[in-house]
Amino acid sequence: MSDAATTTKTKKLAVIDTIKDGVSLGVKNIGPIIVNALLYVLTCWIPYLNIGTTIGLSVGIVSKVSLSVGIVSKVSKGETISNTEIFDPKYRKYMGEYFLTYGLMFAGISIGLVFFIIPGYVLCFAWSLALLLVIDKGKNPTEALSLSNNLTYGYKAKMFCISLLPGLAFGIVFGILTAIFSQIPFILFILTLAVCVCMIFVMIGIQASIYRQLTEEKPEEEQVPAEQAPAEQVKEEQV
Repeated sequence: MSDAATTTKTKKLAVIDTIKDGVSLGVKNIGPIIVNALLYVLTCWIPYLNIGTTIGLSVGIVSKVSLSVGIVSKVSKGETISNTEIFDPKYRKYMGEYFLTYGLMFAGISIGLVFFIIPGYVLCFAWSLALLLVIDKGKNPTEALSLSNNLTYGYKAKMFCISLLPGLAFGIVFGILTAIFSQIPFILFILTLAVCVCMIFVMIGIQASIYRQLTEEKPEEEQVPAEQAPAEQVKEEQV
């Protein structure tokens, strides 16, 4: 494949840029995320309703964040997150598909972990977009798993680094806070809670950024490898 064809692929999931974009997405949507999280805590004990709110909080919010603000304006649909997003009835509509996809993922990853752990982690990244594809794109469970595997192909190492670096950063912050405020439990608790909340926003934003980048459609001229263009041109000339 020519350099022109590979350039487009390498632009996706640049580690530092994706982390920056994820932080930006998380911060810009901090208000609706807090409200939806609080509403979930208050209503998670209600049978049946809690299924939809769980799907909305774990998947729907990420999908909405991915569309709210974008590096590529063409990808962004300008959607905003409602303060009652988790109560959208559409999330309960996908209850069966959600549980079936989750069950298939759990079974496959568990088997992968048996084979000396690493295959299980690879499957975690390979299928990390499946639930989003079920809810956001309306894919059935097997389609979502297959499409997620295809979309993440060649990007798993980057996805690992993108997930690892923020985790290390927050781990260092936790360590510093513990060392400084270990003798003042109340302050340590408040600061630790604040860091945990920040970590949630950042990780939601990063997941949304990864999802958006890997599912965005390329312009038609970029979908055909450059090396195929001469061959097609010769064929047309022969006709």
